[in-house]
Amino acid sequence: QVQLVESGGGLVQAGASLRLSCAASGRTNSQYNMGWFRRAPGKEREFVAAIRRVDGSEYYSDSAKGRFTISRDNAKDTVYLQLNNLKPEDTAVYYCAANYYTKSVRGIYDYWGQGTQVTVSS
Repeated sequence: QVQLVESGGGLVQAGASLRLSCAASGRTNSQYNMGWFRRAPGKEREFVAAIRRVDGSEYYSDSAKGRFTISRDNAKDTVYLQLNNLKPEDTAVYYCAANYYTKSVRGIYDYWGQGTQVTVSS
């Protein structure tokens, strides 16, 4: 089992930046891909970004490209999501998730955090 805890959300104005963190604990000696997802009010959960364990390749949604950056510190079992130039439409609960490295980063994720709220005011 892997436990994921997100932090770093908050209320910011449009154009501001935030850095979300996701700390993993438990069986973290296994190798996992890590992803970030978000759920906006009244909408379904959507993929935001992911990073592969084996080679660090990064993947982004169209809305995230150029503004968000995913990174990971394997020594700290932590993954980050840097959010720049935030827009009101980025308002959502952001979740981190993990799946075993043999799976696709676009596939099904096995473990999920509780989420952290990001609210962007105009």
